[in-house]
Amino acid sequence: MASAADEKFELITRRLQEVLGGDLIKAVLAEGRTPKCYWGTAPTGRPHIGYFVPLTKIADFLRAGVEVTILLADVHAFLDNLKAPLELVAHRTEYYKKILLAVFTSLGIPTSKLRFVEGSSYQLTKEYNLDNYRLCAIVTEHDAKKAGAEVVKQVESPLLSGLLYPGLQALDEQYLDCDFQFGGVDQRKIFTFAELYLPRLGYKKRAHLMNPMVPGLGGGKMSSSDPDSKIDFLDGPEVVRRKIKKAFCEEGNADENGVLSFVQAVLIPISELRIERAKGQTGADADEGAGATGDQMPFTVEGAPEGTVFSIFRKEEHGGPLHYSSFDALREDFKAKKVHPKDLKTAVADAIVRLLDPIRKAFEADEEWQKVEKLAYPDPNAKLEKKKKVKVYHPPPPGKGKNAKPADAGAESAPVDVPAEGEHSTAEAAKQQEASS
Repeated sequence: MASAADEKFELITRRLQEVLGGDLIKAVLAEGRTPKCYWGTAPTGRPHIGYFVPLTKIADFLRAGVEVTILLADVHAFLDNLKAPLELVAHRTEYYKKILLAVFTSLGIPTSKLRFVEGSSYQLTKEYNLDNYRLCAIVTEHDAKKAGAEVVKQVESPLLSGLLYPGLQALDEQYLDCDFQFGGVDQRKIFTFAELYLPRLGYKKRAHLMNPMVPGLGGGKMSSSDPDSKIDFLDGPEVVRRKIKKAFCEEGNADENGVLSFVQAVLIPISELRIERAKGQTGADADEGAGATGDQMPFTVEGAPEGTVFSIFRKEEHGGPLHYSSFDALREDFKAKKVHPKDLKTAVADAIVRLLDPIRKAFEADEEWQKVEKLAYPDPNAKLEKKKKVKVYHPPPPGKGKNAKPADAGAESAPVDVPAEGEHSTAEAAKQQEASS
Protein backbone atom coordinates (compact mmCIF):
# COMPACT_ATOMS: atom_id res chain seq x y z
CA MET A 1 0.00 0.00 0.00
CA ALA A 2 1.39 3.42 -1.03
CA SER A 3 2.16 5.85 1.78
CA ALA A 4 0.53 9.28 2.00
CA ALA A 5 3.80 10.87 0.86
CA ASP A 6 3.92 8.59 -2.21
CA GLU A 7 0.31 9.41 -3.10
CA LYS A 8 1.04 13.14 -2.87
CA PHE A 9 4.13 12.78 -5.04
CA GLU A 10 2.07 10.89 -7.63
CA LEU A 11 -0.49 13.71 -7.65
CA ILE A 12 2.20 16.38 -7.94
CA THR A 13 3.98 14.72 -10.87
CA ARG A 14 1.19 13.08 -12.90
CA ARG A 15 0.66 14.16 -16.52
CA LEU A 16 3.96 16.04 -16.58
CA GLN A 17 6.41 15.72 -19.43
CA GLU A 18 9.52 15.88 -17.27
CA VAL A 19 10.59 16.14 -13.63
CA LEU A 20 14.05 17.33 -12.55
CA GLY A 21 14.99 16.77 -8.92
CA GLY A 22 12.01 14.66 -7.91
CA ASP A 23 13.98 13.34 -4.92
CA LEU A 24 14.02 16.85 -3.45
CA ILE A 25 10.20 16.88 -3.39
CA LYS A 26 10.09 13.37 -1.95
CA ALA A 27 12.42 14.48 0.85
CA VAL A 28 10.14 17.40 1.74
CA LEU A 29 7.09 15.10 1.80
CA ALA A 30 8.93 12.47 3.85
CA GLU A 31 9.74 15.11 6.48
CA GLY A 32 6.06 15.97 6.71
CA ARG A 33 6.64 19.51 5.49
CA THR A 34 4.34 21.36 3.11
CA PRO A 35 5.95 21.72 -0.33
CA LYS A 36 6.02 25.21 -1.82
CA CYS A 37 5.99 25.92 -5.53
CA TYR A 38 5.73 28.85 -7.85
CA TRP A 39 4.43 29.21 -11.38
CA GLY A 40 5.22 32.42 -13.21
CA THR A 41 3.88 34.18 -16.27
CA ALA A 42 5.12 37.35 -17.95
CA PRO A 43 2.20 39.64 -18.86
CA THR A 44 2.95 40.27 -22.53
CA GLY A 45 0.44 39.21 -25.23
CA ARG A 46 -3.15 38.18 -24.55
CA PRO A 47 -3.35 34.84 -22.68
CA HIS A 48 -4.69 31.95 -24.77
CA ILE A 49 -6.28 28.56 -24.08
CA GLY A 50 -2.88 26.89 -23.90
CA TYR A 51 -2.78 28.28 -20.35
CA PHE A 52 -5.40 25.70 -19.40
CA VAL A 53 -2.56 23.14 -19.21
CA PRO A 54 -0.60 24.65 -16.28
CA LEU A 55 -3.68 26.13 -14.59
CA THR A 56 -5.43 22.73 -14.53
CA LYS A 57 -2.27 21.11 -13.17
CA ILE A 58 -2.29 23.54 -10.24
CA ALA A 59 -5.43 21.74 -9.02
CA ASP A 60 -3.27 18.64 -8.46
CA PHE A 61 -0.78 20.67 -6.41
CA LEU A 62 -3.55 21.96 -4.14
CA ARG A 63 -4.94 18.42 -3.77
CA ALA A 64 -1.49 17.36 -2.58
CA GLY A 65 -1.39 20.20 -0.05
CA VAL A 66 1.21 22.27 -1.92
CA GLU A 67 1.42 26.02 -1.24
CA VAL A 68 1.18 27.68 -4.65
CA THR A 69 2.46 31.13 -5.60
CA ILE A 70 1.45 32.75 -8.89
CA LEU A 71 4.14 35.17 -10.07
CA LEU A 72 3.02 37.98 -12.36
CA ALA A 73 6.46 38.68 -13.80
CA ASP A 74 6.04 42.30 -14.85
CA VAL A 75 9.77 43.08 -14.91
CA HIS A 76 10.40 40.01 -17.07
CA ALA A 77 7.68 41.16 -19.47
CA PHE A 78 9.59 44.37 -20.10
CA LEU A 79 13.00 42.68 -20.33
CA ASP A 80 11.89 40.13 -22.94
CA ASN A 81 12.90 42.14 -26.00
CA LEU A 82 10.39 44.86 -25.10
CA LYS A 83 7.40 42.57 -25.71
CA ALA A 84 5.46 44.70 -23.24
CA PRO A 85 6.26 48.44 -23.39
CA LEU A 86 6.90 49.87 -19.96
CA GLU A 87 3.84 52.13 -20.09
CA LEU A 88 1.58 49.10 -20.72
CA VAL A 89 3.11 46.61 -18.27
CA ALA A 90 1.05 47.72 -15.26
CA HIS A 91 -2.22 47.48 -17.20
CA ARG A 92 -1.32 44.07 -18.64
CA THR A 93 -0.35 42.79 -15.19
CA GLU A 94 -3.82 43.72 -13.90
CA TYR A 95 -5.44 42.15 -16.97
CA TYR A 96 -3.55 38.88 -16.44
CA LYS A 97 -4.54 38.73 -12.79
CA LYS A 98 -8.21 39.20 -13.61
CA ILE A 99 -8.24 36.60 -16.36
CA LEU A 100 -6.30 34.05 -14.31
CA LEU A 101 -8.74 34.45 -11.42
CA ALA A 102 -11.66 33.95 -13.82
CA VAL A 103 -10.06 30.81 -15.32
CA PHE A 104 -9.29 29.30 -11.92
CA THR A 105 -12.87 29.94 -10.80
CA SER A 106 -14.27 28.36 -13.97
CA LEU A 107 -12.16 25.26 -13.27
CA GLY A 108 -13.39 25.04 -9.68
CA ILE A 109 -9.94 25.81 -8.23
CA PRO A 110 -10.26 27.88 -5.02
CA THR A 111 -8.39 31.15 -5.55
CA SER A 112 -8.27 31.82 -1.81
CA LYS A 113 -5.49 29.22 -1.59
CA LEU A 114 -3.34 30.93 -4.23
CA ARG A 115 -0.83 33.69 -3.49
CA PHE A 116 -0.45 36.27 -6.26
CA VAL A 117 2.84 38.22 -6.32
CA GLU A 118 4.03 40.91 -8.73
CA GLY A 119 7.70 40.61 -9.58
CA SER A 120 8.37 44.32 -9.14
CA SER A 121 7.29 44.06 -5.49
CA TYR A 122 10.66 42.48 -4.62
CA GLN A 123 12.81 42.55 -7.78
CA LEU A 124 13.59 46.25 -7.30
CA THR A 125 14.90 45.85 -3.75
CA LYS A 126 18.53 46.40 -2.78
CA GLU A 127 19.02 42.75 -1.76
CA TYR A 128 17.64 41.33 -5.00
CA ASN A 129 19.71 43.67 -7.15
CA LEU A 130 22.89 42.87 -5.26
CA ASP A 131 22.24 39.17 -5.87
CA ASN A 132 21.65 39.94 -9.53
CA TYR A 133 25.04 41.69 -9.71
CA ARG A 134 26.68 38.73 -7.96
CA LEU A 135 25.11 36.43 -10.51
CA CYS A 136 26.22 38.62 -13.42
CA ALA A 137 29.77 38.39 -12.10
CA ILE A 138 29.88 34.59 -12.56
CA VAL A 139 27.54 33.89 -15.53
CA THR A 140 29.04 33.88 -19.01
CA GLU A 141 27.31 35.48 -21.97
CA HIS A 142 27.17 32.02 -23.61
CA ASP A 143 25.32 30.46 -20.66
CA ALA A 144 22.86 33.34 -20.35
CA LYS A 145 22.03 33.30 -24.05
CA LYS A 146 21.71 29.52 -24.12
CA ALA A 147 19.41 29.46 -21.08
CA GLY A 148 16.93 31.87 -22.63
CA ALA A 149 17.01 30.42 -26.15
CA GLU A 150 13.56 28.78 -25.93
CA VAL A 151 11.83 31.54 -23.97
CA VAL A 152 13.34 34.93 -24.74
CA LYS A 153 12.59 36.24 -28.22
CA GLN A 154 15.65 35.62 -30.39
CA VAL A 155 16.90 38.40 -32.63
CA GLU A 156 20.07 38.98 -34.66
CA SER A 157 21.42 41.58 -32.25
CA PRO A 158 20.11 40.55 -28.80
CA LEU A 159 19.59 43.21 -26.16
CA LEU A 160 21.31 42.95 -22.80
CA SER A 161 17.86 42.78 -21.15
CA GLY A 162 17.24 39.35 -22.70
CA LEU A 163 20.48 38.04 -21.23
CA LEU A 164 19.39 39.13 -17.73
CA TYR A 165 16.08 37.25 -18.02
CA PRO A 166 17.27 33.70 -17.05
CA GLY A 167 19.22 34.98 -14.05
CA LEU A 168 16.24 36.84 -12.65
CA GLN A 169 14.02 33.79 -13.07
CA ALA A 170 16.59 31.72 -11.16
CA LEU A 171 16.72 34.27 -8.33
CA ASP A 172 12.91 34.22 -8.11
CA GLU A 173 13.12 30.69 -6.71
CA GLN A 174 15.08 32.00 -3.73
CA TYR A 175 13.06 35.16 -3.15
CA LEU A 176 9.71 33.35 -3.45
CA ASP A 177 10.98 30.66 -1.05
CA CYS A 178 9.88 27.69 -3.15
CA ASP A 179 10.85 24.00 -3.15
CA PHE A 180 10.10 23.60 -6.84
CA GLN A 181 9.31 25.73 -9.86
CA PHE A 182 6.65 24.68 -12.33
CA GLY A 183 6.53 25.66 -16.00
CA GLY A 184 6.38 24.51 -19.58
CA VAL A 185 9.00 22.21 -21.07
CA ASP A 186 10.20 25.24 -23.07
CA GLN A 187 11.63 26.51 -19.74
CA ARG A 188 13.97 23.55 -19.34
CA LYS A 189 17.20 25.42 -20.15
CA ILE A 190 16.36 28.14 -17.63
CA PHE A 191 15.59 25.47 -15.04
CA THR A 192 18.96 23.73 -15.53
CA PHE A 193 20.62 27.17 -15.45
CA ALA A 194 19.03 27.78 -12.02
CA GLU A 195 20.15 24.36 -10.76
CA LEU A 196 23.73 25.19 -11.75
CA TYR A 197 24.06 28.78 -10.57
CA LEU A 198 21.90 29.16 -7.42
CA PRO A 199 24.19 26.86 -5.39
CA ARG A 200 27.13 29.00 -6.52
CA LEU A 201 25.49 31.94 -4.76
CA GLY A 202 25.06 29.84 -1.63
CA TYR A 203 21.38 29.06 -2.19
CA LYS A 204 19.78 25.62 -2.29
CA LYS A 205 18.98 23.74 -5.46
CA ARG A 206 15.30 23.45 -6.35
CA ALA A 207 13.28 20.82 -8.22
CA HIS A 208 11.65 21.63 -11.55
CA LEU A 209 8.41 20.29 -13.01
CA MET A 210 7.49 20.70 -16.67
CA ASN A 211 4.16 20.34 -18.45
CA PRO A 212 3.95 19.60 -22.20
CA MET A 213 3.42 22.50 -24.60
CA VAL A 214 0.20 22.71 -26.58
CA PRO A 215 0.85 22.88 -30.34
CA GLY A 216 -0.68 25.76 -32.29
CA LEU A 217 -3.77 25.20 -34.41
CA GLY A 218 -1.63 25.21 -37.53
CA GLY A 219 1.27 23.28 -36.03
CA GLY A 220 4.24 24.65 -34.11
CA LYS A 221 3.95 26.44 -30.76
CA MET A 222 0.73 28.12 -29.66
CA SER A 223 1.84 31.72 -29.34
CA SER A 224 0.25 34.96 -28.15
CA SER A 225 2.01 36.79 -30.99
CA ASP A 226 0.40 34.63 -33.71
CA PRO A 227 -3.40 35.13 -33.72
CA ASP A 228 -3.97 32.26 -36.17
CA SER A 229 -2.21 29.72 -33.93
CA LYS A 230 -4.30 30.29 -30.83
CA ILE A 231 -7.71 30.89 -29.31
CA ASP A 232 -8.02 33.69 -26.77
CA PHE A 233 -9.87 33.21 -23.48
CA LEU A 234 -12.37 35.90 -24.54
CA ASP A 235 -13.06 34.62 -28.05
CA GLY A 236 -16.78 34.11 -28.76
CA PRO A 237 -18.36 30.86 -30.02
CA GLU A 238 -18.32 31.97 -33.67
CA VAL A 239 -14.62 32.84 -33.51
CA VAL A 240 -13.78 29.55 -31.77
CA ARG A 241 -15.62 27.44 -34.35
CA ARG A 242 -14.06 29.38 -37.24
CA LYS A 243 -10.51 28.92 -35.88
CA ILE A 244 -11.03 25.22 -35.18
CA LYS A 245 -12.52 24.74 -38.65
CA LYS A 246 -9.38 26.27 -40.20
CA ALA A 247 -7.00 24.27 -37.96
CA PHE A 248 -4.72 21.68 -39.51
CA CYS A 249 -6.21 18.24 -38.83
CA GLU A 250 -5.24 15.84 -41.61
CA GLU A 251 -7.14 12.54 -41.65
CA GLY A 252 -5.05 9.75 -40.16
CA ASN A 253 -2.24 12.12 -39.12
CA ALA A 254 -2.01 11.87 -35.33
CA ASP A 255 1.56 13.18 -34.98
CA GLU A 256 1.21 16.75 -36.27
CA ASN A 257 -2.27 17.56 -35.12
CA GLY A 258 -2.96 20.54 -32.84
CA VAL A 259 -6.63 19.64 -32.45
CA LEU A 260 -5.87 16.11 -31.26
CA SER A 261 -3.09 17.39 -28.98
CA PHE A 262 -5.52 19.80 -27.33
CA VAL A 263 -7.76 16.88 -26.39
CA GLN A 264 -4.79 15.17 -24.76
CA ALA A 265 -3.32 18.19 -22.97
CA VAL A 266 -6.49 20.06 -21.91
CA LEU A 267 -9.86 18.39 -22.42
CA ILE A 268 -9.15 14.91 -21.02
CA PRO A 269 -7.29 16.24 -17.91
CA ILE A 270 -10.21 18.61 -17.16
CA SER A 271 -12.70 15.76 -17.68
CA GLU A 272 -10.72 13.57 -15.26
CA LEU A 273 -10.52 16.45 -12.77
CA ARG A 274 -14.32 16.82 -12.82
CA ILE A 275 -15.00 13.09 -12.62
CA GLU A 276 -12.67 12.74 -9.61
CA ARG A 277 -14.29 15.74 -7.94
CA ALA A 278 -17.73 14.21 -8.38
CA LYS A 279 -16.42 11.14 -6.57
CA GLY A 280 -15.00 13.27 -3.73
CA GLN A 281 -11.39 12.56 -4.71
CA THR A 282 -9.95 16.03 -4.07
CA GLY A 283 -7.30 15.10 -1.50
CA ALA A 284 -6.25 17.96 0.77
CA ASP A 285 -8.33 20.48 -1.17
CA ALA A 286 -11.79 20.12 0.37
CA ASP A 287 -12.82 23.49 -1.14
CA GLU A 288 -12.31 22.41 -4.74
CA GLY A 289 -15.41 23.04 -6.82
CA ALA A 290 -17.00 25.46 -4.35
CA GLY A 291 -18.02 28.59 -6.20
CA ALA A 292 -17.16 27.15 -9.60
CA THR A 293 -18.77 28.92 -12.55
CA GLY A 294 -20.10 27.42 -15.76
CA ASP A 295 -20.81 23.83 -16.76
CA GLN A 296 -18.74 21.43 -14.61
CA MET A 297 -19.63 18.21 -16.47
CA PRO A 298 -16.91 16.15 -18.19
CA PHE A 299 -16.66 16.29 -21.98
CA THR A 300 -18.85 13.29 -22.58
CA VAL A 301 -22.31 12.86 -24.09
CA GLU A 302 -25.43 11.38 -22.54
CA GLY A 303 -25.32 7.60 -22.30
CA ALA A 304 -21.52 7.39 -22.19
CA PRO A 305 -20.31 4.24 -20.39
CA GLU A 306 -18.57 4.40 -17.00
CA GLY A 307 -14.95 5.49 -17.33
CA THR A 308 -15.47 7.66 -20.42
CA VAL A 309 -13.36 10.86 -20.40
CA PHE A 310 -14.11 12.12 -23.92
CA SER A 311 -16.98 11.59 -26.36
CA ILE A 312 -17.49 12.50 -30.00
CA PHE A 313 -21.09 12.98 -31.02
CA ARG A 314 -22.19 11.45 -34.32
CA LYS A 315 -25.64 10.84 -35.70
CA GLU A 316 -26.84 7.24 -35.70
CA GLU A 317 -26.73 7.09 -39.50
CA HIS A 318 -23.03 7.94 -39.27
CA GLY A 319 -22.27 5.23 -36.73
CA GLY A 320 -23.46 6.84 -33.49
CA PRO A 321 -21.36 8.54 -30.79
CA LEU A 322 -17.82 7.45 -29.94
CA HIS A 323 -16.63 7.14 -26.33
CA TYR A 324 -13.04 6.99 -25.08
CA SER A 325 -11.63 6.14 -21.68
CA SER A 326 -8.10 7.21 -22.64
CA PHE A 327 -6.32 9.41 -25.15
CA ASP A 328 -4.35 6.48 -26.55
CA ALA A 329 -7.58 4.81 -27.68
CA LEU A 330 -8.71 8.00 -29.42
CA ARG A 331 -5.32 8.44 -31.06
CA GLU A 332 -5.33 4.91 -32.45
CA ASP A 333 -8.84 5.33 -33.87
CA PHE A 334 -7.82 8.60 -35.51
CA LYS A 335 -4.72 7.00 -37.05
CA ALA A 336 -6.91 4.16 -38.35
CA LYS A 337 -9.27 6.78 -39.85
CA LYS A 338 -12.15 5.60 -37.71
CA VAL A 339 -12.61 9.19 -36.53
CA HIS A 340 -13.21 11.82 -39.20
CA PRO A 341 -11.46 15.19 -38.72
CA LYS A 342 -14.78 17.05 -39.04
CA ASP A 343 -16.34 15.06 -36.18
CA LEU A 344 -13.25 15.59 -34.00
CA LYS A 345 -13.21 19.32 -34.73
CA THR A 346 -16.90 19.66 -33.87
CA ALA A 347 -16.43 17.90 -30.53
CA VAL A 348 -13.36 20.00 -29.65
CA ALA A 349 -15.03 23.27 -30.67
CA ASP A 350 -18.09 22.46 -28.54
CA ALA A 351 -15.85 21.68 -25.55
CA ILE A 352 -13.85 24.91 -25.91
CA VAL A 353 -17.04 26.98 -26.17
CA ARG A 354 -18.21 25.40 -22.90
CA LEU A 355 -14.87 26.16 -21.23
CA LEU A 356 -14.76 29.78 -22.31
CA ASP A 357 -18.40 30.67 -21.64
CA PRO A 358 -18.05 31.47 -17.88
CA ILE A 359 -14.79 33.38 -18.47
CA ARG A 360 -16.31 35.57 -21.15
CA LYS A 361 -19.41 36.20 -18.99
CA ALA A 362 -17.20 37.26 -16.07
CA PHE A 363 -15.49 39.74 -18.39
CA GLU A 364 -18.78 41.13 -19.70
CA ALA A 365 -20.04 41.66 -16.13
CA ASP A 366 -16.90 43.48 -14.95
CA GLU A 367 -16.68 47.09 -16.20
CA GLU A 368 -13.31 47.63 -14.53
CA TRP A 369 -11.86 44.60 -16.35
CA GLN A 370 -13.19 45.95 -19.65
CA LYS A 371 -11.46 49.28 -19.03
CA VAL A 372 -8.21 47.53 -18.11
CA GLU A 373 -8.41 45.44 -21.29
CA LYS A 374 -8.59 48.56 -23.46
CA LEU A 375 -5.65 50.13 -21.64
CA ALA A 376 -3.57 46.93 -21.75
CA TYR A 377 -4.18 46.19 -25.42
CA PRO A 378 -5.08 49.40 -27.23
CA ASP A 379 -6.42 48.97 -30.75
CA PRO A 380 -3.44 49.56 -33.10
CA ASN A 381 -5.84 50.50 -35.90
CA ALA A 382 -7.77 53.03 -33.89
CA LYS A 383 -7.60 56.50 -35.42
CA LEU A 384 -6.56 59.25 -33.10
CA GLU A 385 -9.19 61.93 -32.77
CA LYS A 386 -8.04 65.12 -34.41
CA LYS A 387 -8.25 68.05 -32.05
CA LYS A 388 -10.26 70.91 -33.45
CA LYS A 389 -8.33 74.13 -33.73
CA VAL A 390 -9.66 76.70 -31.34
CA LYS A 391 -9.85 80.15 -32.91
CA VAL A 392 -8.21 82.77 -30.75
CA TYR A 393 -9.38 86.37 -31.25
CA HIS A 394 -6.54 88.81 -31.80
CA PRO A 395 -7.77 92.42 -31.79
CA PRO A 396 -6.52 94.58 -34.70
CA PRO A 397 -4.08 97.40 -34.00
CA PRO A 398 -5.55 100.86 -33.40
CA GLY A 399 -6.98 102.39 -36.51
CA LYS A 400 -7.20 99.03 -38.35
CA GLY A 401 -10.02 96.54 -38.85
CA LYS A 402 -13.49 96.78 -40.29
CA ASN A 403 -14.82 99.05 -37.53
CA ALA A 404 -11.97 101.56 -37.70
CA LYS A 405 -13.04 105.19 -38.45
CA PRO A 406 -11.30 106.88 -41.41
CA ALA A 407 -9.14 109.90 -40.58
CA ASP A 408 -10.87 113.32 -40.99
CA ALA A 409 -9.68 114.72 -44.29
CA GLY A 410 -10.24 118.30 -43.07
CA ALA A 411 -8.29 117.89 -39.86
CA GLU A 412 -5.27 120.07 -39.45
CA SER A 413 -1.92 118.33 -39.43
CA ALA A 414 0.61 119.07 -36.73
CA PRO A 415 3.40 121.33 -38.01
CA VAL A 416 6.68 119.61 -38.86
CA ASP A 417 9.96 121.48 -38.61
CA VAL A 418 11.89 121.03 -41.87
CA PRO A 419 15.34 122.58 -41.93
CA ALA A 420 16.07 125.02 -44.70
CA GLU A 421 18.36 123.90 -47.53
CA GLY A 422 21.25 126.16 -46.41
CA GLU A 423 21.11 125.01 -42.81
CA HIS A 424 21.27 121.36 -43.90
CA SER A 425 24.39 121.94 -46.05
CA THR A 426 26.22 123.77 -43.25
CA ALA A 427 25.51 120.93 -40.78
CA GLU A 428 26.79 118.28 -43.18
CA ALA A 429 30.04 120.18 -43.82
CA ALA A 430 30.68 120.44 -40.07
CA LYS A 431 30.24 116.64 -39.65
CA GLN A 432 32.73 115.86 -42.46
CA GLN A 433 35.30 118.27 -40.96
CA GLU A 434 35.06 116.55 -37.56
CA ALA A 435 35.54 113.12 -39.20
CA SER A 436 38.71 114.20 -41.04
CA SER A 437 40.35 115.80 -37.98
